[in-house]
Amino acid sequence: MVTGDIALRPMGERAVLAEVADLASVLTLHAALAADVPDGIDDLVPAARTVLVVFDPRRITPAAVRTWIASRAGRTPDAIAPGSLVEVPVRYDGADLHSTAEILGIPVSDLVARHAGVEWTVAFTGFAPGFAYLVSAGWPYDVPRLAEPRTRVPAGAVGLAGGFSGAYPRETPGGWRLIGTTDAALFAPDAATPVLLPPQARVRFVPEPGRIAAAREDPAGIAREGRGARDGTPVAHPGSGGLPGGGGADAAAVSSPPGISSAAKTSADLGTDAGAGADACEGAEPIAVPAPVASPAPPASAEPIAVPAPPASADPSRPALRVLAAGAFTTVQDLGRPGRAALGVSRSGALDRAALRIGNRLLGNDEGAAALEIVMGGFTARAETDTWVCVTGGLAEIGVDGRPVSAYAPQRVPAGAEVHIGPVTAGLRAYLAVRGGVVAPAALGSRARDVLAGLGPDPVRAGDVLSVGTTASAIPVLDVFPWSVPGPLIEVPIAAGPRADRFAPEAFGTLGAAMWTVSSHADRVGVRLDGPELVRARHDELPSEGMRPGAIQVPPHGRPVVLLADGPVTGGYPVIAVVTDAAIDALGQARPGDRVRFRGV
Repeated sequence: MVTGDIALRPMGERAVLAEVADLASVLTLHAALAADVPDGIDDLVPAARTVLVVFDPRRITPAAVRTWIASRAGRTPDAIAPGSLVEVPVRYDGADLHSTAEILGIPVSDLVARHAGVEWTVAFTGFAPGFAYLVSAGWPYDVPRLAEPRTRVPAGAVGLAGGFSGAYPRETPGGWRLIGTTDAALFAPDAATPVLLPPQARVRFVPEPGRIAAAREDPAGIAREGRGARDGTPVAHPGSGGLPGGGGADAAAVSSPPGISSAAKTSADLGTDAGAGADACEGAEPIAVPAPVASPAPPASAEPIAVPAPPASADPSRPALRVLAAGAFTTVQDLGRPGRAALGVSRSGALDRAALRIGNRLLGNDEGAAALEIVMGGFTARAETDTWVCVTGGLAEIGVDGRPVSAYAPQRVPAGAEVHIGPVTAGLRAYLAVRGGVVAPAALGSRARDVLAGLGPDPVRAGDVLSVGTTASAIPVLDVFPWSVPGPLIEVPIAAGPRADRFAPEAFGTLGAAMWTVSSHADRVGVRLDGPELVRARHDELPSEGMRPGAIQVPPHGRPVVLLADGPVTGGYPVIAVVTDAAIDALGQARPGDRVRFRGV
């Protein structure tokens, strides 16, 4: 659907992708939409040439969303207030400082003076929580990316790519040219203001006196000269056997930040594809830098934003379970942190939300209470006090003190007794809900562990003691709760994606007719499927745009990747279709070798 200068493209049943001419138009449209948000709009995700509008169809219809977007299009930006001024101290000591100046044909001192002398604006965030894409009308350079990305870019690295500048909030792979380092806390999830550089913020880099250094040794990576490499190019981490994520079960794959434990290693690793989408903007075609949006001049006394200390937790809790064996990969999950994609934060949360909800309801908990997500089973814990538990999700043998018990039923575990979940034989993930809900440190309002961003509690390990909160509701009286065992054939309904026109006419038919196989590259970030190639009609690079769980991206090799709860919020691979929201849970139980068949809705 084309309305004026905006193309409105469907992104499944819960989102619309509004495409405009350039980044300046994105900034204008995003500001106009953000100034007047109707009930039912859950998120606005600006990117290079698009704004992704995520909505709840129970509260607002798709037609009403399109009408609202069209009504805001073309609004003049004269009344848009300027963003707050943020000063970022920087040491100009980056590994690529001298080579970048040489490529641009200017002295290092001129490069530093120009970078620090202009005012930058946060156009959008993505790739990782708190990673801001900065633009400036006063920045005249188009800086080529590295031909091969580094496997590790240190936290705080300040870089250049295309017409953008940015700073890495945490250590990740990356292909930008590094010119400096900052100690600023770019992302502090426990703070009241978690992102230092939100969209529309004005940024000035402040050189630290006397801190322009000679080029450092290249930090743990490859820095070959060249143009045009996507930052999502597969790059092997040391000791990973060729897989950038290190092969950890349900650990984030290619764009994994450090500090995410793989706990135990299996073949269930996403590999390179979904992670490549996380950083796709680094390989997108050049974006024209917009002129500043007209707005009143900011006060001369504007002060840099300070990130406050995190508030103390006030959750009443008591120890309930001591973990004796944690299994392959066990994390705390709830229903996640939706509505924060504009800050670069994925929804995260339980991959099988229905299993989490049912387990909690059977115990009298709030359905969104935190529980344990246990990959492949093999979990044992001892009760520290009399406790009630409920196991849902994948099929596994369950025992309390050696006595077999049923899934999807509340089970009393007396103090000192052990609860055991055996290997998951159908499906992939079992959920252990505990009456009162698991209490763990929250990040951005959720206790969910996001493996790509490193948010939330650390993965559960043997020796951990799990605490629970209080519960107001009684345990419901049910003799039997009907449930079905996850099977090896998964029927997945799909809705239209925004970039079907980038594929050959037969590609969508192939997507629906083929029998796909879940590959070994599968984790909380996404699932890659093996099958026939989905042939593209266009091979030019797509500027980064908003993503959401269920999006079916197609990398250049033609095999689809379905993004899941911890998937990136922006990506540059075209989305041919989107899995319906109700069907995403089934893919959260998909194990390597399972078959998947798509059908249109």
